[in-house]
Amino acid sequence: MMNGKLWLFVILPILSCYGCNRDEPAAESVTVMSFNVQNLFDNSDDPGKDDKAYLPIAAKQNDQHIAACNEIAVDSWRDECLNLDWSNAALEHKLDALAATIRQVNDGAGADIIALQEVENVAILDRLRTEKLGELGYHPAILIEGSDVRGIDVALLSKLPLLGEPLLQPLVLPDFPDRQGDTRGVLQATFILPDNSRLTAFSVHFPAPFHPTAMRIAAYEHLASLLEALPADHHAFAAGDFNTTSKEDAELGLLDRYARPYWTIAHDLGCDDCEGSYFYHRDSSWSFLDMILFSAARGGKTTAQVRGDSVQIANQYAPQVNENGTPERYQSAKKLGVSDHWPMIATIELTQKQ
Repeated sequence: MMNGKLWLFVILPILSCYGCNRDEPAAESVTVMSFNVQNLFDNSDDPGKDDKAYLPIAAKQNDQHIAACNEIAVDSWRDECLNLDWSNAALEHKLDALAATIRQVNDGAGADIIALQEVENVAILDRLRTEKLGELGYHPAILIEGSDVRGIDVALLSKLPLLGEPLLQPLVLPDFPDRQGDTRGVLQATFILPDNSRLTAFSVHFPAPFHPTAMRIAAYEHLASLLEALPADHHAFAAGDFNTTSKEDAELGLLDRYARPYWTIAHDLGCDDCEGSYFYHRDSSWSFLDMILFSAARGGKTTAQVRGDSVQIANQYAPQVNENGTPERYQSAKKLGVSDHWPMIATIELTQKQ
């Protein structure tokens, strides 16, 4: 087995997700992060967005706003709409917390590609990139506005050069026409790897667990069809919030039926001590709502794989973890937490075919 491929792994540096110090991705690996940033909104009232909760408190003191908030059925959401002060200071603190979470990867350099969910618009993501991560080498943010009624979108940040135009691939649900507004499309973008091979990224945010399972099945099938349509020489990964709970998967085998036949699931290879990325307080259960899936190219000059020992939950930034050891959701009034999801990271290693 001591062929050229193995010697590449021996003589080149093995990159630890927390221990690498580099600004540009090395030729033999690319680090990927999946990060649900929990409602990254600006604090302006944007037309077509249901962003009324994410405004400064001074903008909420009118009858129209109060009446609209009082229509919200969920108590916590209604209270947030009425009383959250999404001030300049609160937004600045949120951006600082997100940046600190990203910087824990690669010894401060951040992942090479980040798939993000729950971002309001490209402007607020580019503010995170330029003001808080400016020296890390990320290219302009990639976000295409979708049709989600709340106005949250999927996005990508990358240090790798983009090939062609990104696409937002809508999820069409003919069996659920009344729920189409509760979906996000799949953001697809292809990047040029350091060895000049191609890596297509899919940033995803599947329908939430309170929606019927059939909606998530349709999302998995949609993603599989996008993978199948790629050129044979493209490596691919899908990362994001798949919203598949451990209970749903145990009962219905969604990953065995709709993910593993097409993808390698990163946390199947590593993350042995990880309990999950999201904690349900109602039943004290963990789930890997956030996942990284990978598929190596069927053709081309390079092979690729996820390195098992690189797969980790990125939760070493203290404000991410509450006193119970679970994700600390962001609470601006208390300047507490980061997100109700913990990010996942994995390294994709590349080797030349012999």
